[in-house]
Amino acid sequence: MRVAYLTGEYPRATDTFIQREVAALRENGVDVHTFSIRRTGDEHIVGPEQRAERDRTFYLLPPKPVGLLAAHLSLLFKSPARYLQALTLAWSTRQHGLRGTFYQLFYFLEAGILADQIQKRQIQHLHNHFGDSSCSVSMLASALGGFTFSFTLHGPYIFFAPYAWRLDEKLKRALFVSCISYYCRSQAMIHVPAETWNRMHIVHCGVDPALFNLVSHDKPGQRLMYSGRLAVVKGLLILLESLAILKRSHPDILLTIVGDGPDRQSLEQMTTQLGLTENVKFVGYQSQAEVRQHVQQTDVFVLPSFAEGVPVSLMEAMAAGVPVVTTRIAGVSELVDDGISGYLVPAGDPVSLANRISILLEDGQLRSQFGAAGRAKIESEFNINHEATWLYRIMTAALQGNVESLRPTYSSDTNGHPDSRQTEETASTSLQRSL
Repeated sequence: MRVAYLTGEYPRATDTFIQREVAALRENGVDVHTFSIRRTGDEHIVGPEQRAERDRTFYLLPPKPVGLLAAHLSLLFKSPARYLQALTLAWSTRQHGLRGTFYQLFYFLEAGILADQIQKRQIQHLHNHFGDSSCSVSMLASALGGFTFSFTLHGPYIFFAPYAWRLDEKLKRALFVSCISYYCRSQAMIHVPAETWNRMHIVHCGVDPALFNLVSHDKPGQRLMYSGRLAVVKGLLILLESLAILKRSHPDILLTIVGDGPDRQSLEQMTTQLGLTENVKFVGYQSQAEVRQHVQQTDVFVLPSFAEGVPVSLMEAMAAGVPVVTTRIAGVSELVDDGISGYLVPAGDPVSLANRISILLEDGQLRSQFGAAGRAKIESEFNINHEATWLYRIMTAALQGNVESLRPTYSSDTNGHPDSRQTEETASTSLQRSL
């Protein structure tokens, strides 16, 4: 199988789950060609994995004028009717106004470059991550090139403006859709007829548990960690407020913040204002190996975000047997079982956040218990190797005109692998169950 993968910017330090998925598909024998709208900045090349992926990725921007013209002329002459239908689709799905029309023109031009490359490489299928601009390019490229496309739907941002991004049209035209959670799928189901729901499957993002050593929790803790973008939406201001509360009873508490982003300067300023300069360490972007090292030196992982899909950073912590404290939003509760592998708290509440962190820091046995439960959850339901195998099966079935089930049934005798027999039995009834 020869497949194209497209994202807006690849490979990014913050989207390592896509890199893992691509690698796992390649291990399954899929010939994956990676494409990206924009070239990744050097700040995202934090390890050999990113460097290797950037070197083998085709970037649509900036286009070469001669190549752009040649691509569109080739597509036009091969099939004038298909080209005009794609142009009509671009017009009908544009965001209204001069700015929306202008951007849609760019998407159409980019789609022509992508479609031409896919045809030249004899690629069978195009898969896209995220449902906004890069998915618009994928949909138009599919229409221009006459090949199928699918996409992974993450949320939550696409659900803030689903009509502007014409999510309904993308869902209807896609060969299948991978939804990262049941919550995500439910939001997508709002926008399409019920008879299309069976093409929307649950495919988790994931990590490789084998890469993580289990953390030992044999004494009271003091080390916290956050990993991700440094942006207000991640709730880091709330985390700093909770840290100021915790410092009264845990003066030696230490928070390591891994990542970078637009609000780093303001966060560093607030750290100083709250008298936390000795308690907070900003380390910037780190390679995948360095992130694992930080996780394995952590007592509690904290993610107080206001908007998430199903965070991979939580999966990494849980794979290492680190208990997590995070917010009860979107699909997070499908990963973290409250009171079993971590704690879920109300978003925006520093007091509840501080309280739950304090409980875990003071009880090593509880951290060990939560950590073991979290590791088991990752091994059974968020293992990237199993999820990539499941995605491969969905893709193979769809290209053959068949429909797989909503989600594979996992049985104990397969060590966490999808049970092929049970999945095949449920595939034929997936539409009825959806309805």
